[in-house]
Amino acid sequence: MRYTLLDRITLLEPGKRIEAVKGLSLSEEYLGDHFPLFPVMPGVFMLEALTQASAWLIRASEDFAHSLVLLDEARNVKYADFVGPGMLLTVRAEILSQDEQTTKLQVRGTVGETTVVSARLVMRRYNLAEKQPSRQPTDMQIIRNLRQLFDVLSTVPA
Repeated sequence: MRYTLLDRITLLEPGKRIEAVKGLSLSEEYLGDHFPLFPVMPGVFMLEALTQASAWLIRASEDFAHSLVLLDEARNVKYADFVGPGMLLTVRAEILSQDEQTTKLQVRGTVGETTVVSARLVMRRYNLAEKQPSRQPTDMQIIRNLRQLFDVLSTVPA
């Protein structure tokens, strides 16, 4: 992932919900182009922050059983306001249901008490070795790297 759009995981209830924050700084690389005279976080990056929080919740809930947790569907995405430099985006995700391959979540991002983005996400989880057993070492390396990043991001135990 090129951009880590979460600074800190502040609350985690495995199998239930997560809360994370992203402090938007004027030094964010993409703000120079979006937009030079009115810098704001792109909507797709807000959605990516919701997706990243959802993936961390799923990984922590399953003790990092899958190397890949990816966005499958984004439904009812609603943008209500801008997020600009100096603002703190708080992201919350709650698991609604789960089957063997997918997890459905209700997610939202807020600045203070104002909801700036909300959606329902469907996340798909799997390992590369499920289709190619020789990729099992790759799965293990990805999971090790994700655990290390989780330890950096999280202020709460998994």
